Amino acid sequence: MDLSVIGARLGSAALKPLVRKLLVAEGAGAGLVERPLRISGWLSFRGEKKSLSEQELHKLAAELLRRVVEPLPASDRLAAHEEAATAHALALTLHALGDLDMDDVQAVELGEERLAQRLTEVVPAHTFLFLSESAVALHDAVLRVACRHILHFFTQRSTFVARTLVEQTRRQGRMQADMSALLDRVPSVNAQDVAFEARYAEQLIRRHSELTIYGLDLGHAREWQLDAAYISLEAETRQGPAVPIPTERILAGRDRALLRGLAGSGKTTLLQWLAVSTARGDLPDELGALRGRVPFVLPLRTIARQTLPRPSEFLSAVGFPLTEPEGWAERVLTAGRGLLLVDGVDEVPHDMREIARQWLHRLIAAFPKNLWLVTTRPSAVQDDWLQADTFAELSLMPMSEEDIAAFIRRWHAAARAGEEPGEALLTAVRTKPDLGHLAVNPLMCGLLCALHRERRGFLPEDRKELYDAALAMLLERRDLERGMHQKGDLRIGKEPQIALLQRIAHWMVRNDRSEMDRDDAHAVLAEQLPSMTHIEADAETVLRYLLDRSGVLRQPTTDTVDFVHRTFQDYLAAKAIVEARDFPWLQDNAENSQWEDVIRMAVAHGRPDERARILRGLVPVLTDEQPHDATSPGRPQLRFHRARMSPPSDKNGRRRLPLRRVLLARSCLDHAPEVDSVLQESILSLTRDFLPPSNLTAARRLAEYGGPNVVSMLPGPEHLDEDQAEACVITATRLASNAAIAYLARFRTHPSLAVRRQLAWSWHRFDCSTYAEEIISHLPEDGGLYFTAASTEHLCALRAMGGRARIQILGTHHPSDLASQIPAERLTHLWLREGYTSVFHGMNWLGRFPLLHTLVLPKPPHPLDARTIPDPVEIVIAEKGEAETLGW
Repeated sequence: MDLSVIGARLGSAALKPLVRKLLVAEGAGAGLVERPLRISGWLSFRGEKKSLSEQELHKLAAELLRRVVEPLPASDRLAAHEEAATAHALALTLHALGDLDMDDVQAVELGEERLAQRLTEVVPAHTFLFLSESAVALHDAVLRVACRHILHFFTQRSTFVARTLVEQTRRQGRMQADMSALLDRVPSVNAQDVAFEARYAEQLIRRHSELTIYGLDLGHAREWQLDAAYISLEAETRQGPAVPIPTERILAGRDRALLRGLAGSGKTTLLQWLAVSTARGDLPDELGALRGRVPFVLPLRTIARQTLPRPSEFLSAVGFPLTEPEGWAERVLTAGRGLLLVDGVDEVPHDMREIARQWLHRLIAAFPKNLWLVTTRPSAVQDDWLQADTFAELSLMPMSEEDIAAFIRRWHAAARAGEEPGEALLTAVRTKPDLGHLAVNPLMCGLLCALHRERRGFLPEDRKELYDAALAMLLERRDLERGMHQKGDLRIGKEPQIALLQRIAHWMVRNDRSEMDRDDAHAVLAEQLPSMTHIEADAETVLRYLLDRSGVLRQPTTDTVDFVHRTFQDYLAAKAIVEARDFPWLQDNAENSQWEDVIRMAVAHGRPDERARILRGLVPVLTDEQPHDATSPGRPQLRFHRARMSPPSDKNGRRRLPLRRVLLARSCLDHAPEVDSVLQESILSLTRDFLPPSNLTAARRLAEYGGPNVVSMLPGPEHLDEDQAEACVITATRLASNAAIAYLARFRTHPSLAVRRQLAWSWHRFDCSTYAEEIISHLPEDGGLYFTAASTEHLCALRAMGGRARIQILGTHHPSDLASQIPAERLTHLWLREGYTSVFHGMNWLGRFPLLHTLVLPKPPHPLDARTIPDPVEIVIAEKGEAETLGW
């Protein structure tokens, strides 16, 4: 359709008499009164005396449209059913005039374009759902000319000019009074705030725009620019279908988000990137909501040492070196301009987490218009911890192979180490499963890079050796290679440093802290130093040495110390616990997921008898006297302690142990080079009670409590029934690791459609290309399997495989992307799971797929107009109960 021709037709006076039928003649009560009539009072199809019925209104809209399009050549006209749908939409839009809460003066002030826009916004969105682009354009053009004539009618009324002048006079008087009051109240605050915010942004950028590379010598810069370091990872939503999104877009379309991620997964780096990017104003279009906002970076481990701060104390609580204008922070938050980045709920002691939640709740209630991003370890707080304050929950996903490759290359570029060592490390990570398992987050990748460089290509293959090597690098070799020690300077060797750091780490773990007062650290060292006679220095000197030279301990504020990363604290505390034989503490804290790594590392540090004691404490089984079951020769009979650790009995009288304890004990075996064979078999037999998982709930709990270590415990597809196989696949797909992909590959030709549905559905949780190559490309299409695509990358991968007959679209995509990326010659079934009501203004693009005969849609809020669906496509509405039969 030629829109320029339509524009010429719309200028015709032929439409004027038709539009005037919408309005009633001027009458009493329309003059200058205290409460002038609203627009609805001038409509001929509203009020007590209607001269135009709603049926006649629809006929009028159809006649308006007919006069415009009738003279056009047939090639420029819409199909008859499209013209009818457009006329129907136009009638509904004109009818919406009665819903506008404004009078004629206000309507004229809007103008025809904005009045037409307001009408379109009042009309339900589904009105335009199945209109083509040409139909929408025709509707909008006719609506604009109708609005033009309506406004012209208003301006011709005898009282309009007088009322307009009075309204303008009143408005100017109010504006002058408001401006005078504002100037009297705050004559210079705005200027002060603007100047301070510019200085604050500079300091914030300087403070957070660098990361530290561990293990570099003096010949190269130790600081890594955030711009070069930042890797865009992915997070997945936890409510509803798990949809992956880039981490930097977490706040796109969300006001509040709780982000869960394991230690070293990049939570703090993400907050730094958001703070720096917002302060610079250097933001992509999708993060336009962050422009002009003022970021506050609030690490909870620092600010929660005493009373949680009020807004006026935000900067002083984190040791920020600027003094703000009085009331500045409250003005920022009251105006809704704040970006509050609250880091590390897990680093707050358990007894303070509810206090921290209430602190957040009160701040949000007082300042509701700001943006909030809170981070925590996955199991530190329950799923609905911030549900009352409408926080969206997301989880950081493990690094993909592309992420790992990008990180390693950027690390070597920043370290000026050349390309060859980086490529060699990449090859090692990809070919050695143990190394690939370690490289799951930025922290571990950074350690691997540093160790690989320091050891000229040699890398340890388990976590204990990795941390042993990392500490040797940080505590000993780095300063030696830098030439930092001068004659007469204090020098403390690696082993004494480790012994001192262990005491600090042990104190922090025993007291449920991830940060301690500097005075407490001083006291801990003062108590230990008398037994270390070779160190001729007082506690203050030694503490300053550890802070300046160790590379492991740091001082975030003048009054506190902590470890550069929680994993160093856990590793060193575990070593101290074993040496102090503090085994009851491990047993008492086995239910606390925060200390699981401490327990695993304690098993790794212990000698055989110490490992056995730790493991018996986790699962209270007696293995000193192991009678054998006569019915099961060679298999030990399990007996349980009768102390308070005795587990309850199930309905059959058998003892039950908490799943978390059993899985933790099983994962500890992977860190133990030697374990008593009977004890090992006892633990393995307990895990058989949970494996394979029997249902969906059990599968999810297994993944949640067991973590990545569970993959090695899952049985293969052999001898599993369909339900068990599906449950095992569900567990593995929620773990999203290279080891999980290797396990899932064993199920890719499974005869059960439910198993293959889960494999197809979970593609978005893994690296796209690896999962496509190992899983998706091998899934048989028989049985009505839908292949789920959550991104354009998935669609491209399917296209590279030759396309698929049944495709399920997760998330919102523009029709042009779907039309260009889905091979037209293969598609027979298309399932749009969500978002189509806000994206697709028409379905004509489906005509590109000649074989398409089934379109699956979620239940819409309003009836669908099937006339815009090309024939012979059948629409299937996917009720919740039907989802299982259509594919998942």
